[in-house]
Amino acid sequence: MKIKTFKVEQWMNEFENDALYNLGETCIDSMSLRELLELAGKNPEEFLASLADERMTYGYIEGSPNLLTGIAGLYENITSQQVIPTHGAIGANYQVILSLIEAKDNMVSVMPTYQQHYSIPESIGAEVRPLQLTLENDFLPDLDLLRGLVDEHTKVITINNPNNPSGSWIPLGIMKEIVEIAKSVDAYILSDEVYRGIAENESYMPSIVDLYDKGISVGSMSKIFSLAGLRLGWIATRSSEVLKACWTRRDYDTISCGRLDDLFASIALAHKDAIFKRNRAILNKNRAILDQWVRETEGVHYLKPVAGTTALVYYDKNIPSYELCVRLIKEKGLLFTPGSCFELEGCVRIGYAFDSKTLREGLDKFAEFLKEN
Repeated sequence: MKIKTFKVEQWMNEFENDALYNLGETCIDSMSLRELLELAGKNPEEFLASLADERMTYGYIEGSPNLLTGIAGLYENITSQQVIPTHGAIGANYQVILSLIEAKDNMVSVMPTYQQHYSIPESIGAEVRPLQLTLENDFLPDLDLLRGLVDEHTKVITINNPNNPSGSWIPLGIMKEIVEIAKSVDAYILSDEVYRGIAENESYMPSIVDLYDKGISVGSMSKIFSLAGLRLGWIATRSSEVLKACWTRRDYDTISCGRLDDLFASIALAHKDAIFKRNRAILNKNRAILDQWVRETEGVHYLKPVAGTTALVYYDKNIPSYELCVRLIKEKGLLFTPGSCFELEGCVRIGYAFDSKTLREGLDKFAEFLKEN
């Protein structure tokens, strides 16, 4: 199977360790195990000492009851029997696409998005039909365009909500229209929802699985839970066909998730309100910092993100985004992600959910670079 280079991951692998100001990071400021346990009301020393005699068996092959209940609790209409734990959301997306897509199928994928959603099906030989999101349309799906892209051979429509890299969030009315379009051709909807869960006003953020019985939600502990080191994600769906297909494939590529990953993820899910309170404060503070910087800095513009942890910032310089980002890391120690990693130009993706001091200093370095060039 030949597959294209994963541009975002290769970029991060090559340059992330050189960054003095890492604004390529997309997780909300990562927590230590100590902070997680303290948020959960546990004594870190006593709890960690209690793990010393734990035997490192496979544990629960299909996920512990606490883990499955915790994940199901992130949705309105999902039970613990409708959750499949995976090795991160990257494992979940991979499992769903390989379990459902064949070479004879076509699938519609929003663009820009995480590259898995179009490069994996292309590698299988399936036809991928891009649904281009634009700044002019607030990076929301054009429903008329979507209607023209689907047909009787469309197996899956894949969306990314909240969107990475733009930070847009599809309103409920548009989501319902997307569901009706999928129903018209009996297609699944795969929604990569790794940034879903923390709304500015503390309201519930609807998932595709709340709206459509052939909807598939992918999530993880990485982004909004600040626990990327756990490498734990999931598939959630009410479709018995999808569950059966993914469980069958899982025996070949997963077997089980890590026992300690399961344990600490279960603790985090049981105390999600405390974690979301912490992380909402970080997001709201840093979005305000980024927004003020954009408004006050000559030569940049963007769509203010309303969800997630990333934003696309456009710059008024005739410099390819890859070249610009290489120069930024070498001259300023500043890491962004080039727009070219998302098949875009004239922009960079900024991850703004890390610590506020790094964000401010990194943005100042970018402003300095723009003035010098």
